[in-house]
Amino acid sequence: MHAVLGVEHCVIVQSTCHGFDNSAVADAIKAKNGAYAGVALAPASVAGTELKRLESQGFRGVRFNFMKHLGAGSKIEDVIALSKRLAPLEMHLQVHFESSILHELAPWFRKSAVPVVIDHMGRMDASRGIDQPDFRALLDLMTDERFRVKVSGPERCTRQPPPYPDAVPFARKLVAEFGDRTLWGTDWPHPNLNHIPDDGLLADLLSEIAPAEAQRQALLVENPRRFYRFPVIRP
Repeated sequence: MHAVLGVEHCVIVQSTCHGFDNSAVADAIKAKNGAYAGVALAPASVAGTELKRLESQGFRGVRFNFMKHLGAGSKIEDVIALSKRLAPLEMHLQVHFESSILHELAPWFRKSAVPVVIDHMGRMDASRGIDQPDFRALLDLMTDERFRVKVSGPERCTRQPPPYPDAVPFARKLVAEFGDRTLWGTDWPHPNLNHIPDDGLLADLLSEIAPAEAQRQALLVENPRRFYRFPVIRP
């Protein structure tokens, strides 16, 4: 899939269906010799030795889900406590939540000792428009420079068929206002969806999400290179 889309460097996020066994992602990172990095799944009580092992394997962060359909996960207070142990390893938190609970979670996120990456534009309900309270709360959180947001998952936010026109304005606004702290991804292989998106179509939406070439360069190259610490390749 990456070869088809022209992706040379990427970050693989451990899928919930694999649980806390991050070995498949670790194998992929190792196979790509520095071109791939990873974000792991782990309990908030994960041992320090395991965190060090994950970091040595090329994992740059740990992801936590706050989605009802994925069942009970770690408590937010335990996740924030973990952030203090991630800081010495230069690892970040990645969080996936329903937009309706952002108001409850935001004060906790602000206490994180490490940067926080917000998945899938905060899982907004695109049918409610960009003036909805949930999206305003996300924009407010993004004024804190410790936060990043993935302008991914339009197929999860949309209430319309492809090419998800109701979701594009959310991504475009985030790129326009926080262009140096936005990240992009395909979310392949799209678990827990009632349709499988066309990854080529998702890539084509980049011209609408980030219409200027400088925006796309930041979104696709400079931001992930800097944040995930990919090596700079000289021509």
